[in-house]
Amino acid sequence: MDSKVALITGAAGGIGAAVARALGGRGATVAAVDRDADGLLRTVQKLTADGMTAEGFPADITDRAEVAALVDSVEQRLGPVDFLVNAAGVLHLAEARHLTDQDWDATFAVNATGVFVMSRAVVNRMVPRGRGAIVTVASNAAGTARTRMAAYAASKAAATTFTKCLGLEVARHGIRCNLVAPGSTDTPMLSSMWQDGSGRVATIAGRPDAYKVGIPLGKLAMPSDVADAVAFLLSDQAAHITLHSLTVDGGATLGV
Repeated sequence: MDSKVALITGAAGGIGAAVARALGGRGATVAAVDRDADGLLRTVQKLTADGMTAEGFPADITDRAEVAALVDSVEQRLGPVDFLVNAAGVLHLAEARHLTDQDWDATFAVNATGVFVMSRAVVNRMVPRGRGAIVTVASNAAGTARTRMAAYAASKAAATTFTKCLGLEVARHGIRCNLVAPGSTDTPMLSSMWQDGSGRVATIAGRPDAYKVGIPLGKLAMPSDVADAVAFLLSDQAAHITLHSLTVDGGATLGV
């Protein structure tokens, strides 16, 4: 990935920061994007301290004007964007009938509309160049019902189908669009779902009361596990793969 420019949203922490490290470690120039400016600065400082090339671009991906300015700024400062990783995400837990309008709107604004706005802005620059690759970080919940996760699952399902439709349309321009669908991953988003110290054990073992099987591999994913899958789909090793969703959940959705 030497001399390639990778724009990564949600790069302040969790999976996004791991993706930034995975791509930076493979030689890519990282354009790290997040609305958390302090967290973004920490990510960039860690990458550059380890000899990687990275620059932070604080931005709100739900703001269309900001996104347009962001992509323009990245290309002016770092060069044409070769890779886009849509890793930004938010989670609002509640039973579907108790979700507020604000919960629903905020979830879709980042997880679905943000993917659309970022992808549109970047792919319209990729098309004239006849190259590029996009990976959207979705979720195994996009295809498996989960209690208290209706907004999150629905938004990830929307992002999944959008990314595949986009990939179908731009394949003739040499642009590949794929997805990585993580399951339970050891991030602050996951731990925010736990009520007490038993959360980790229950997640791995499964919860019949929530209609959720456990993780057959017997462990949570690490952010680096997801990042490695993203890196593969962006790489030349995946040159003939597009419209694909790669599930990284330790078997939690039983291969469905």
